[in-house]
Amino acid sequence: MRSVYILPTGDEIRSGIVLDLDAPEIVGQMVKAFPQAEVTRLCPLLDVEDTIFNKIKEVAEEKEPDLIILIGGSGGGHRFSKTLGKDFTHSALEKYLDQYASHEIYGKNGHMWSKLVCGKKGNTIIINVPGPFVEAQAACKAFLDSYAKGLSLDEISLDMANAVLAQYPTGAAKTV
Repeated sequence: MRSVYILPTGDEIRSGIVLDLDAPEIVGQMVKAFPQAEVTRLCPLLDVEDTIFNKIKEVAEEKEPDLIILIGGSGGGHRFSKTLGKDFTHSALEKYLDQYASHEIYGKNGHMWSKLVCGKKGNTIIINVPGPFVEAQAACKAFLDSYAKGLSLDEISLDMANAVLAQYPTGAAKTV
């Protein structure tokens, strides 16, 4: 990898209500895995599907990085209850990517649903990781391990989902 872009999402991150701890952790993982790569953290985006889509498109097409990692927005809370936050990272990715694989996590732990996507547009690999710190950390590590093994997009996405799932007690959630 020669270049990696990290893109946090979330109204709560953008507004400063929640401190972005995920991006520094992921930057560290990328620098350790790819010491020669240029790693850039972009300004957080609001949870608006078109905004996320347009930023992914802009970065992928103008910068042509090897990897883009989107943080947060993997849930779908607003699809289940009007009281839950809006998350559009996965749907923006699915609209943009030429090829992708995804796996969903369903849980009884307050993390009702999460969708992790791993795909490609041209030569750029694009993934999303959940916002909760331990989940983002685990998903990113799983991506790096799977990528190093040369696994397929589907296998990488499944490994990422299973790594997130492993953060919870047995029976609290399942991967589909």
